[in-house]
Amino acid sequence: MTCVALLRGINVGGKSMVPMRDLKDVFEQLGLRGVTTYINSGNVIFNSPVAPARKLEASIEKALEKRFGFPIRVVVKTLPEMKRIATAMPKEWDDVAKWRCNVIFLSHRIDKPSIMKELPVNPAIETLQYRKGALYWAVTWKDRAKSKLAKIIRSPIYKEMTIRNVNTTRKIYELMRDAP
Repeated sequence: MTCVALLRGINVGGKSMVPMRDLKDVFEQLGLRGVTTYINSGNVIFNSPVAPARKLEASIEKALEKRFGFPIRVVVKTLPEMKRIATAMPKEWDDVAKWRCNVIFLSHRIDKPSIMKELPVNPAIETLQYRKGALYWAVTWKDRAKSKLAKIIRSPIYKEMTIRNVNTTRKIYELMRDAP
């Protein structure tokens, strides 16, 4: 089963630094195969011979904390889950000159449609859509400074999600799809 582990909050602003080579080693020591990383923001693609995604999250988080000395939240998505998420992205997102678009990957602990009620959104300028496993958030580039979504950082649910832009999400899916 091809999966991606999306690590939350590493290598941001010089904090929680995790070298990609060391990250790859942790995954290989867990017995995962075909491990590859994509960019420095904590995207690890791998093949797992067993274990559902939720069990993988727990074992990966434990191994990462042991190796790096601080907790790192992980959201694991399988290839079928990523296909569903990547192919459901709104068509208007293809106009990257107009829109700033992000996919907010949800931990299974908060993955439910009602999560949208907990997020600050300015419906006059931004959109938020729920699909199982993710939220799709977009704002026009000209209105991005007016977005209320930045306030999510103060929310306890923020620790249960990780955000990737539209291009990164598409590339991760492509790499997973083409993985041996």
